Amino acid sequence: MRRLTLEGVAPVDAARAAVEAGEAELEAATRTAPALPAVEVEADSEGAGPEFAETFLGTVEAPTEPGAEDPPGGKDGEEPKEEPRGRARLRALPGGATGGDAPAAAGPRAASGAAPAPTSGRVSALVDAALAYSRTACDNLLALGPEGDPATWWTDLVEPAWLRLSERTVLAGPGEMPEVVLATAALRALRHYTEEFERVMVEAGGPPANHPSRMRKIVLVFAAPDEVVPLSAHALAAALAAQGSMARIVTGPASTHRSVELVTMVRPTAVVLATTQNKPDLDVVHAVNEAYPELPIFVGLRADAAATDLPFGPTVQRVRSFTGLLHEVLAVIKAR
Repeated sequence: MRRLTLEGVAPVDAARAAVEAGEAELEAATRTAPALPAVEVEADSEGAGPEFAETFLGTVEAPTEPGAEDPPGGKDGEEPKEEPRGRARLRALPGGATGGDAPAAAGPRAASGAAPAPTSGRVSALVDAALAYSRTACDNLLALGPEGDPATWWTDLVEPAWLRLSERTVLAGPGEMPEVVLATAALRALRHYTEEFERVMVEAGGPPANHPSRMRKIVLVFAAPDEVVPLSAHALAAALAAQGSMARIVTGPASTHRSVELVTMVRPTAVVLATTQNKPDLDVVHAVNEAYPELPIFVGLRADAAATDLPFGPTVQRVRSFTGLLHEVLAVIKAR
């Protein structure tokens, strides 16, 4: 079940497959499975066939050796609890955007020819927590202290979870949106990180955020139009802050005219378009480049097809990865 869940299979379907697996396969999976969200599976034997319901419990580590798990009597000799019965409920289907069974093949990374999103127990736990609408679990999994690295946090955890979640077709009730749960927790983690980072910097004798020495080299980060939640833009701004650079994110409606006005007012060192979309609208890039042809503009684009729509010029650069985008912007800041 751990192995199947890491491959993107919903826990309910993974449990059903685990019931049908042989003992040798189950023993091998137990020895090799990494950390994974703990899911309580309830069987209903009253129907014509086995049905299962799932409940998110947290994250556990798989035993490293046979026999490492607790004895049948439970911890410290406790009596094992009787497994409750329950009815199955369909919560999410992988690959819903394309109707396929392999979510990795339907995601934006695969569409661009890039490597599939990293798989780990923590990513799976985060996806399951969002699907279970557990704000507490998402907050715990996304915690980012002042010593953390927002870039690694984004590329190894949040982005793959966000992309995997976008591939799921979910039967939600009123007021339920897994993407909003994940996005809210991620934004809360970034805000807390930035506040703590700034506090530690000022206590160490560094200049505050509004000091002229830091405002002179500000980076203006735009999200692509129609971006549901510009998480990558916020993550990039936090990653720049971690390197001592100042960044501001443009939120709300930003027409081409208003975007140029913002650039005129802020006078940024560089402009960035950060997005998780494969083919974003690039009108803002064209407008800013036309008004300020000497201003460095960086656009994060995974899909090669979308790069043909970029304006041609030495100051407009297409970058394929978040890490590359961060490094390119930092290089321009240091050179000025």
